[in-house]
Amino acid sequence: MSLYTKIASSVAFPLHERLKQHTTVKVRRAMEKSQWLSPEDLAQLQIERLREFLIGVGRDVPYYRQKFAALNFDPATIQSLQDLQRLPLTGKSEIRQFTEELKADGARGLASFNTGGSSGEPLTFFIGRERVSHDVAAKWRATRWWNVDIGDPEIVVWGSPIELGTQDKIKQLRDRVFRTHLLPAFEMSEKNLESFVAQIQSIKPAMLFGYPSSIAHIASFAQSRGYAMDKLGIKAAFVTSERLYDHQREKIEEVFGCPVANGYGGRDAGFIAHQCPAGGMHITAEDIIVEIVDAQGKVLGQGESGEIVVTHMATSEFPFIRYRTGDVGVLSANVCSCGRGLPLLEEIQGRTTDFVIAQDGTVMHGLALIYVLRELPGVENFRITQNSIDQIDVEIVRSESFEDKSVGEIVRVFKERLGSSVEVTVVFKEHIEREKSGKFRYVISHVQAPT
Repeated sequence: MSLYTKIASSVAFPLHERLKQHTTVKVRRAMEKSQWLSPEDLAQLQIERLREFLIGVGRDVPYYRQKFAALNFDPATIQSLQDLQRLPLTGKSEIRQFTEELKADGARGLASFNTGGSSGEPLTFFIGRERVSHDVAAKWRATRWWNVDIGDPEIVVWGSPIELGTQDKIKQLRDRVFRTHLLPAFEMSEKNLESFVAQIQSIKPAMLFGYPSSIAHIASFAQSRGYAMDKLGIKAAFVTSERLYDHQREKIEEVFGCPVANGYGGRDAGFIAHQCPAGGMHITAEDIIVEIVDAQGKVLGQGESGEIVVTHMATSEFPFIRYRTGDVGVLSANVCSCGRGLPLLEEIQGRTTDFVIAQDGTVMHGLALIYVLRELPGVENFRITQNSIDQIDVEIVRSESFEDKSVGEIVRVFKERLGSSVEVTVVFKEHIEREKSGKFRYVISHVQAPT
């Protein structure tokens, strides 16, 4: 650790957080101790925290005060994590309908946030200082797993209008002090890509952080131009907010000469899990309880695939309790070889809208179609949109090596997998736009999966 990083992480950042009335430093230190607890002791810690959290919510939050009374639910009686199942699942519709009732009595300093609406349902919600402190601490702990600390040079490839729309003088000063450099993820023109590569080469960051699609795109551009990027001293590329595909991981690791550390979470649900150097996707169990449920809301066991439901126990001022994320994943029964007792996500399969539905009702992940396109020569970029059970659009950005016969191959394989009467429309484009947030989605399905 450099002297600058040591001062930034141990002096400047703690002062910064104290001025913002955040407890981030204290929380991170506690997390770095609790991560080594046994799975059994961590589960007991979760039960105690859940009980304390729900007692406070039942006392201070009007929505849950009424809900607990109607259910005759006494949070003080909680003895196991299974007791959480006595409460109903919640989703975006409940938060929209009862936004004001979900604010704790006397809550101060709540900040308004929103999701980008990638599932077609944008959401406005509120976050308090407790939640911010715990989420920042969780990310901080995870970067330290990879020997990266606050104050190490960092390049953030991001596109959220919230981050990019608040570049005021105070934030610019903070970024300079902590050596954070922001690259706009939705501005991937050739001119900008040249500038991005030059900045990465000049800054020599200890880590890259951002969308996997954006970092992989920069990597592909650098490789195509013959730029050497693998000797810059980058310790890790942290990717989040999108599904990480194998080809993206391979490209990033090949070009930048560093491992890829996957992270899973959302602006609404918080930092749910982070990958350690041993490969385990560790759930932030001190703050978050993860359940996997089927289409009817029934809780599934470890190893079974279903929707990820989150209870964030640092959200007492605006609670997220049994919150349906819209993501699909699998809990693991294993313990990571790194020695941490934190529970693991075995797999994060993507959003429910990343799955396509065949005409016979078969639900399949978009990867079944993605790899058809990835294996074809001359396909530089693409997006698959399932508009209905009988119609699907394929947008393609092609290079000179694309062969006309590939169109027939795409149509043939898609029909083979989705149904012989499916209408497959292939459209060639110069550029495929990202979402407003800067994210890129390879598959979008507007078809409701059968229950």
